[in-house]
Amino acid sequence: MSSTSDQTSAPASGAVPEKIIGFKEKLGYASGDMASVFFFKVFASFLMFFYTDIIGIEAAIIATMLWVTRIFDAFTDPVMGMICDRTKSPHGKFRPWLRWMVLPYAVSGVLIFTVPDLNETWTIIYVYATYSLAMLTYTAINIPYGALMGVMTPHSAERTVLSSYRFYGAYAANLIVQATILILVVRLGGSEDGETATQSGYVTTMVLYAICAGALFLFTFSSTKERVKPPKGQETNVRKDLAQLFKNKPWVAIIVIGITTIMWIAMRDAAILYYFKYYVVGQVEEGGKFAALATWFNVIGTIGTLLGVACTKWFTDVFRGKKNAYLWLTVIVAFVAACYYFSGPGDVALVFCIQGITSFLMGPLMPLFWSMIADTADYSEWKFGRRFTGLTFSAGTFSQKLGWALGPAMAGYLLNYYGYVDNVAQSARTIEGLRMMMSLIPSALALVAAGLVLTYGINRKLELQIEKDLAERKMADGSMGA
Repeated sequence: MSSTSDQTSAPASGAVPEKIIGFKEKLGYASGDMASVFFFKVFASFLMFFYTDIIGIEAAIIATMLWVTRIFDAFTDPVMGMICDRTKSPHGKFRPWLRWMVLPYAVSGVLIFTVPDLNETWTIIYVYATYSLAMLTYTAINIPYGALMGVMTPHSAERTVLSSYRFYGAYAANLIVQATILILVVRLGGSEDGETATQSGYVTTMVLYAICAGALFLFTFSSTKERVKPPKGQETNVRKDLAQLFKNKPWVAIIVIGITTIMWIAMRDAAILYYFKYYVVGQVEEGGKFAALATWFNVIGTIGTLLGVACTKWFTDVFRGKKNAYLWLTVIVAFVAACYYFSGPGDVALVFCIQGITSFLMGPLMPLFWSMIADTADYSEWKFGRRFTGLTFSAGTFSQKLGWALGPAMAGYLLNYYGYVDNVAQSARTIEGLRMMMSLIPSALALVAAGLVLTYGINRKLELQIEKDLAERKMADGSMGA
């Protein structure tokens, strides 16, 4: 979040007030990421386990599916961004898509888990098809949702506040999913012992999440407003948009940073259930204890993350800007997360403590990331005289998808490399691999991400100058929406 000086500096004469978004609109925008997380968190943290331990597909096959489908889908993001930039509707360029795509989004998320009883080949085909469909509908609704923040307000400081609200919503949904999914799956699954997860339990749970997600997206549509317009007279030209996008060096930097950050988070998330089942608890046959501990582990992480999000402004002020805050928080998280390696089997209290600390420090990262994406859209308009908000923000979703593809895929390949076999006692080599996947490997990737932050070229001083210059230009040409 921007510093106090960001918020108290006087706007250019005649510019719109720095605070133009009310609480209801912030809450409405936050609801959109709640809707996204009801599905995406399940896909990121539980889908690999569902496919391997419930459906019985080999981890390497699922790992390949994850990166093949998601990388293909990630390249549809810029296309959707350009479609949004060219959308003409009484409701704006981005908001209409939240209403148009809500039903396909909800249905596709449920279909992923309704894997029919087929032979191996057709099962894999079904998995590829339904996962690809879900990712495409996610693109069609989440690209316009993300870009919406860039046109709700012209002020960088207020966008950071809006981004923080977004992640209040995201992590609130994260908390709900982490606290309820394993309980719902077991209780709604109808297993004979009442403790074992079943496919029917996953399907019923996803239907409930789909209803919640649909209602939340519709609330986002009805409660938000688009205010920032492109410069008057800006021509529509795909080639120029793409060429100037890649000349935007801060944009290129933040995209690579996002991919690397999400990659290490996703890889660790995919390893959590395996880590608890086979290392912390060492339990193979029964499902109750390891699932309960994993649930509490995730709940603690989400609470810590929510607290971290609330401290985004404080961290940004302490580290003197978004860039520095992102850099130093990532470095500290890397060293704290490495401590998982030194916990022993049964060290539940230590594992929970590390989770709480790392999650708190990670909390501000995503609000900062999306606020920095918005700043690169301003930078493009300031530097090149062209604004393509949808395309710019689509790259943020692209980086997330690519990270969420590569992270779980890496986890799947590592499981295969370390000799993982589902539902049996694991070898010492496999256990060592699980420990590495929770600690040293993600820590190393986090340090790489921290190094990449140094290449992001927008500091606090430039951010304020861009905001001032754009406000003066918009007053001159009248391109600010009411």
